[in-house]
Amino acid sequence: RVFLAGAGTQTAALAFGGQSTTIIGNTEEYNGSGWAAGGAMGTGRKALGSAGTQTAGLAFGGSSYTTATEQYGGAAWTAGGVMGTGRSYLAGCGTEVAGLAFGGSTPPTSTGSSVATEEYAGESWTGGGVMANARYNLAGAGTQTAGLAFGGFVPPGPPYDEDKTEEYNGTAWAAGNSLNTARNGL
Repeated sequence: RVFLAGAGTQTAALAFGGQSTTIIGNTEEYNGSGWAAGGAMGTGRKALGSAGTQTAGLAFGGSSYTTATEQYGGAAWTAGGVMGTGRSYLAGCGTEVAGLAFGGSTPPTSTGSSVATEEYAGESWTGGGVMANARYNLAGAGTQTAGLAFGGFVPPGPPYDEDKTEEYNGTAWAAGNSLNTARNGL
């Protein structure tokens, strides 16, 4: 499948959502040596953001510019708080109780890019600092108070591929060192 999301560590990871021939809500758990089926998502979606661990995962946004959030408790997904801005192809980082969502593609067309950042506190989303560079199909890493956004797709282009990195301190984004090679779809 493509356009799926993931969370966790090398020996306790999750893969969920995505698209095969159709959009799916399958979850798979990795234990360091093999994959096993996990609980299915409430709503299948692709191009979603993610954060957390195998036993406390977070899925948000995604196809159809949804504002939906789901939380994974190690066996099943349950509904979480609603995002303020629906978007797809966004990035995330952090944990289930201290998550961060940023960037993404916004409606009404797939050429709209977002600078929005939202912080998750386990039940609800609130607005965070605005990114300097609008983009989607970017990558995220770190925590809610030490986040990293890098790469991405910048319409209307060209160039389309982004090399910029931004660092989040829990309040605001600041420029970081650029990637050696600009790219998207990370």
